[in-house]
Amino acid sequence: MYLNNIKIITDESKGRQTLCWTIGETDEAMQFIDLETQYKRIKDKVDKSVLNALSAGKYIMGPDVTQLEQRLAAYVGRKHCISCSNGTDALLMPLKAYGIGAGDAVFAPAFTFFATAEVIVAAGAVPVFVDVYEDTFNLDAQKLEAAIMKVISEGRLRPKMIIPVDLFGQTADYNKILKIAKQYNLLVMEDGAQGFGGTLQGNKACSFGDVSTTSFFPAKPLGCYGDGGAIFTDDDDLAALLCSIRVHGHGSDKYDNVRIGLNARLDTVQAAVLNCKLDIFDDELVARNKAAAMYTAALHDMVDTPRVPENMVSSWAQYTIKLDSEKKRTEVMEKMKSFGVPTMIYYSKPMHLQTAFQYLGGKEGDFPVSEDLCRRVLSIPMHPYLDDATILKVTDALKNSIA
Repeated sequence: MYLNNIKIITDESKGRQTLCWTIGETDEAMQFIDLETQYKRIKDKVDKSVLNALSAGKYIMGPDVTQLEQRLAAYVGRKHCISCSNGTDALLMPLKAYGIGAGDAVFAPAFTFFATAEVIVAAGAVPVFVDVYEDTFNLDAQKLEAAIMKVISEGRLRPKMIIPVDLFGQTADYNKILKIAKQYNLLVMEDGAQGFGGTLQGNKACSFGDVSTTSFFPAKPLGCYGDGGAIFTDDDDLAALLCSIRVHGHGSDKYDNVRIGLNARLDTVQAAVLNCKLDIFDDELVARNKAAAMYTAALHDMVDTPRVPENMVSSWAQYTIKLDSEKKRTEVMEKMKSFGVPTMIYYSKPMHLQTAFQYLGGKEGDFPVSEDLCRRVLSIPMHPYLDDATILKVTDALKNSIA
């Protein structure tokens, strides 16, 4: 099946251009992540909730925020949820709360979004990168232990924390990671920015480790209409510290500042939106998994499709395939674009080769799996509103692009 009559449609009211294809007499724009259809589904409820929040006048830390925190904590099975301004601050705040800083080593995957490692440096600590599994994209537990042992043997840094990432919607291998952390007396902070909604042996993402975090960036499985994040823990003292750090390190009141904190509050309007989206979230997870299953059934014979272990359920933040080479990926992306199908690369450069981390002395060949993935991964449209016809268009376009 070929798509034709490609054209650019300019929507001046929204200030954007959309690549479209024409099949017969019908024009249709394919979305990589379809937030518009989701909004139409819950429009009345969202509009009402937002207007109520605006009318109440409690724009920061209003009642919608408290409600959301209670619902999220119950959803993941944690005692405390502390909402915050974004997923990056959600990672930084626990580092500050634990006092992690100069001379401390924090272990993180080499294949991840920049924020995971950025916050380590922002806290004053040193990121120690670890390679990942080729099939699940997540932290390789065996290589993690080797990295910990190396840091200990060198004696320059104090190993303090592991930050596993639930990449593309799938939880990291916490069965192994938590055992390693216990053996070496390390903290574990789960980066569940992409994993929210996924499960490991029936346990929800963001329920693992000493503390866990997520992001509500609009493109995430559970996203708001701006920036937002959350932190989860069962530790009462840590929760109290995080609440203080969230508002400029306040003590007994907002003008009693007992520590250096952040301005990291979630606003009430975003909480109102998230409460509406949480109502339909489980339905959307079912739809994401149906779409992923259809993709895999259609594509597994022609490309390297994602693998989800039997004891896990993914929330499918992305559906990421692997192609034969970087050259082949470029060719496929160009052809997919000509067929009107959007694609994205998550991620094109591993952490140790990022310009900002060159002072650490990383070089090509240090983390071969991560480097290889960065050359070959390609993500195709994934969201809960992919109908069968759209999935067929994507898979047909991919087949024609690879041929």
